[in-house]
Amino acid sequence: MGTSGAYFRLARAGWIMVREGVIAALPGDQLWGLPKLGWRIGRLFSRRRSSRLDRSERFSKAVARLGPSYVKLGQFLATRPDVVGTEIANDLAKLQDSMPTFPREQAVAAIEGSLGRTVDDLYVHLGEPVAAASIAQVHPAEVAKDGVLRKVAVKVIRPGVRRRFFQDLESYFVAARQMERFVPMTRRLRPVQVTEILEQTTKIEMDLRLEAAALSEIGENTAADPGFRVPAVDWERTGRDVLTLEWIDGVKMSDTEGLRLAGHDLNALAATLIQSFLRHTLRDGFFHADMHPGNLFVEADGTIVAVDFGITGRLGKKERRFLAEILYGFIVRDYRRVADVHFEAGYVPRKHDPASFAQAIRAIGEPIHGQPAETISMAKLLTLLFEVTELFDMEARPELVMLQKTMVVVEGVARTLDPAFNMWKTAEPVVGGWIRDNLGPKGLLIDARDGVNALVALARQAPELADRAERLTREIDLMAEHGLRFDDETAKKIGKAEARGTRWGRVALWVGALALVWIAWQVT
Repeated sequence: MGTSGAYFRLARAGWIMVREGVIAALPGDQLWGLPKLGWRIGRLFSRRRSSRLDRSERFSKAVARLGPSYVKLGQFLATRPDVVGTEIANDLAKLQDSMPTFPREQAVAAIEGSLGRTVDDLYVHLGEPVAAASIAQVHPAEVAKDGVLRKVAVKVIRPGVRRRFFQDLESYFVAARQMERFVPMTRRLRPVQVTEILEQTTKIEMDLRLEAAALSEIGENTAADPGFRVPAVDWERTGRDVLTLEWIDGVKMSDTEGLRLAGHDLNALAATLIQSFLRHTLRDGFFHADMHPGNLFVEADGTIVAVDFGITGRLGKKERRFLAEILYGFIVRDYRRVADVHFEAGYVPRKHDPASFAQAIRAIGEPIHGQPAETISMAKLLTLLFEVTELFDMEARPELVMLQKTMVVVEGVARTLDPAFNMWKTAEPVVGGWIRDNLGPKGLLIDARDGVNALVALARQAPELADRAERLTREIDLMAEHGLRFDDETAKKIGKAEARGTRWGRVALWVGALALVWIAWQVT
C-alpha cells in the first residue's frame, strides 16, 4: 500500500480526532492561516457529547479508538512539552496505558518462539494475564530454582504490535513532513526529527532484552542505595519478546491510603523517592524516565521498588554539571553563574549578551526567594527556565526535556505523599554532595585524570592520524593538478539528472510556446 496507505491511515486518525473533539479542544485562537481553518472545521464536525468532556478525556477516547500505536505516541509527546506545550503535555500524561488483554495461547506462542523452549520447560506454572499495556502484558508465573518455587512476573510483547506501530509510524512521518512544509511556525520544533526520536525509542522499548539490560544496569548502580531497588532479571527466561523478572509484593505508590494503612511513613517515602531520582540523574547519568506512581511499589520494609523500564534517560557529564550548577546557582542567587553555564555548555549561541541572559534568569529566580521553601517547585523552575532560554535561541535538547518532565512527575508524587514537602532541603544532600565531589578539588583531579587519559588515547592514534593526513594531502594535490574527478557511477547519475532536467526544460518551453500561440489566436 506504501505511501497511499500512510495517507489513508493519517486521514482516518484525523477524522477520529475531529469526531472525538480533540481538534476542537486545542488552543486554536493562537493559530492562523490553514491551521486556523482546519481548527474551525474540526469544531464543526466534533461530536456534541464531546463538548462535555475535558481535553484529557477527549485524548483518552481518541487513542482508545486509534489503538496501541497512538497510546505510545501520546506518552512520548507527554515527555516533550517543548513540542506540544506544557498544558497539552500534562493532558497527555494522564493517558492510561491500559489495553485489553490478549489470549494466554498467543502469549505462550510468543514466549516459545522467542526462547526456543516450551513453556512447561521454562515455568512450573504460567497464569492468566493480570495487566496489559500498549506494547506488552504481564503474567504471574512460578519457576523452580534449587528446588525452591519462586514467583516471577512474565512480560510478553503484544502480537502484531511491531507491524502495527511501524505502519502508523509511516503516517507520523507523512504528517511531520507536511507540517514542516506547510506550517512554517512548526519548523523550529523539528517535527521530522522528533518522529525519528520516537521511532528509535519505541524500537528499544519493543526489544525486552534492552529493558532487561536497563534494569540490570540500574540494579548495579543502586545496589548500595538506601530505600530503593529494582526487580532482579531472570536472564535464562528473557528474550526479545519476553522478560522474566522477580515478582514484587507491595503497595502501589498511587494508593496513598493503602500506604498509610500499611504503616509507612509517607514523608520519609517522599524524601527517599526524590533523593533516589537525583542520585540516578547526577551520580549515574541514567534514570527511569517513566516514574509515575503506577510504576512504583513500596515493600513491607519501606523500600521503594521501580518497575517498567521501557523508557529511560541518559545525561552525559556535561549535562549533569549543567544541571547541578544551575540548581546551585538558583539556591545561592548567583544568576550570572547560571547564565555563564548555559554559554559554557554551548546551549545558548555566543551572539547573545550574557548580562541580558542573566537578567532573564533573575526574573525566574527572584520570585522564588520570597516564598517558603516548601512551596518552591524544582520542576516548575526548570520549566520556566526552558521557556526563557527559548527566547535566546536555545534549541530543545531531548535529554534535558525528558529530565525536566520526569522531575515534574516525581516531584508531583512526592507532594502527593507530603503536601508540605521541602524539595530544596531534601535535595541538598545529593546535589550539594555531587557539587563538592565534582566541582571542587576532587572534581578537578578527576577532570585532570580524564584529560590525561584523552591525551594518551590521542597519542596512540597519532600514527593512524598522520597516515590519514598524508593521504588527504596527496588527494588534494592531485585535485589541484587534474581537477575534480568522479567515478563512473557518479558520472552516470549526474548525466541522468542533467538529461532529466533538460527534458523537462524542453517540455516547459513547448508548453510556453503553445500558450503564446493560444494567446495570440485569442487576440486575433
